[in-house]
Amino acid sequence: MNNFQYYNPVRIVFGEGQIKQLSELVPTEARVLITYGGGSAQRTGTLDEVKNALAANGKRKVFEFGGIEANPEFTTLLKAADMVNEHNIDFLLAVGGGSVIDGSKFVALISSLTEDGSTDGTVSREKAWDALTSYCKNIDSAIDLGAVLTIPATGSEMNSGGVINYSERQAKLPFGNPLAFPKFSILDPAKTLTLPERQVMNGVADAFVHVMEQYLTYPVNAKVQDAFSESLLKILIEEGAAVKADPENLETRKNIMWTATMALNGLIGTGVPQDWTTHMIGHELTSLHAIDHARTLTIVLPSVLRELKDSKKDKLLQYARNVWGINNNDTGTQLDDDTIIETAIVHTENFFRELGLPVSLEDAELTESAIDPIIKQLEAHKMVKLGEHGKNDLDVSRRILERAVTSKA
Repeated sequence: MNNFQYYNPVRIVFGEGQIKQLSELVPTEARVLITYGGGSAQRTGTLDEVKNALAANGKRKVFEFGGIEANPEFTTLLKAADMVNEHNIDFLLAVGGGSVIDGSKFVALISSLTEDGSTDGTVSREKAWDALTSYCKNIDSAIDLGAVLTIPATGSEMNSGGVINYSERQAKLPFGNPLAFPKFSILDPAKTLTLPERQVMNGVADAFVHVMEQYLTYPVNAKVQDAFSESLLKILIEEGAAVKADPENLETRKNIMWTATMALNGLIGTGVPQDWTTHMIGHELTSLHAIDHARTLTIVLPSVLRELKDSKKDKLLQYARNVWGINNNDTGTQLDDDTIIETAIVHTENFFRELGLPVSLEDAELTESAIDPIIKQLEAHKMVKLGEHGKNDLDVSRRILERAVTSKA
């Protein structure tokens, strides 16, 4: 196991009906900007529930900013940052899924980056873009932030990072800063019961791939992280099938929500090598073709595993054995390592398919002609040394995408 520091200050408030706790969690004198997405928070009554909780005590002043996209747009978030300064906001409350929380973190970080000489608090686009392209690591102040999670998937409710889209530049870029940790996150699994099936299945897949990219690299004798990761993967396989068969089961929703949080709150990634190749290629697919984020991951991951099976061999065999139960003894015949690994990858593809998700470019109605633009974007965004060894260059990414054109499963 490698050396590490682990820090996570987020208070989690989990369970049905916990939105009422906002009256105790948000400072009573705060000037609050509620941020949300496309309107589901309004339609389902969650927004009203949030506002009622904030009005239950104290002298809070509450403002609203809606319309944060499923892939949060840089230009939209700058409008929210301008609103922060216009109304002297000192607390952001994100109500939604990972995209709303990611976007709100970005707003919290860039609100101080105003135009030189500005008297009205207008945020500088140039400074904000420079901040994003340097992963927001150099920002040293931020607005306080809390979250009410309605879509489990990204783990953003319990980490300090996010991903922002900038369509004008065909860019989708990650960022991270310890100042962006939410002060608290409320996780009410009942809020997920109104989600469309597509969003639920996307969330299961997103969480699954988050775990895989921190687990499936090479062994460093990190027994706690490995066992935790394998348990999370098995829960997602089991509960993904369960929620598809019985979408009204609240107990299933509870396990999916908490598993998604655990998948990317930093714990399973401590002291182990990580490989975010699938995410970086997936971001370009979303940016160029507007494919749901999770669906880009299910398209790319199987081909990443096939292309890199030699460097990932030990972990792939462990994954096959401990997650999928693929064992020579079960068959009565001796399986070679390549067969075991391919069987595990096919099981993974079939799991995604059973959730109704694509596993190839072909499934997303794309052809080999989509590859060159993706490679150009990876180069433009300096994604040229990906992987746990930093050796996944553009040639490797091209081979991954070529494998992803069609599926073997």
